[in-house]
Amino acid sequence: MASRFDHVVIGAAHLGDAAAIVEARLGADLTGGGKHPLMATHNRLMRLADGYLEVIAIDPDAPAPDRARWYGLDNPETAGRLADGPRALCWVAAVDDIEQAAAGCGYQCGRIIEVTRGDLHWRLTVPDDGSLAADGILPALIEWPTGVNPVAALPDSGLALAGLKASHPDPAMVMDCLDRLGLGQLMEITKGAPSLGFVFDSAGGDILVA
Repeated sequence: MASRFDHVVIGAAHLGDAAAIVEARLGADLTGGGKHPLMATHNRLMRLADGYLEVIAIDPDAPAPDRARWYGLDNPETAGRLADGPRALCWVAAVDDIEQAAAGCGYQCGRIIEVTRGDLHWRLTVPDDGSLAADGILPALIEWPTGVNPVAALPDSGLALAGLKASHPDPAMVMDCLDRLGLGQLMEITKGAPSLGFVFDSAGGDILVA
């Protein structure tokens, strides 16, 4: 199954404050982003060597959507975590055929929705209740039908994703699903309560954001 790392998602209670924290932590600027009227969220983006990083928050100026927001942002537990600062929420894998990937990934990744912003058009798996697969440890799936994604418009940050660190009560299940997608090599996982972190490779050494 053809798939690859697309981007990591960091959740925020307030986008501006969180963006400043992430920039300081990583030593690089968030230079892209915008609004998602469909979900009443807004984001900031940073290019990575092999994809990109997204910081996302509920848009306080947008009317509430007629469905649950993506990435668990409407979940009170998620809101409580984000009140203490930006946190790793989940990650996203790019696929060439999202219907095939969703059918064969081995987990409930959600309904396929269509999203547009400017000249960008993408298809993404989102559960109807906005929840995250395996608490964000298993990826949402994305397809870029036109082949255009945000990376080309972003300057190089000098950062790369070195890998994903996670724990889960059933790590064998997680790895089986990731191996189906051909992405098992990205994750280091141990048995335990669900947790997720992103490891970035920078000139100053590895940086963990959890």
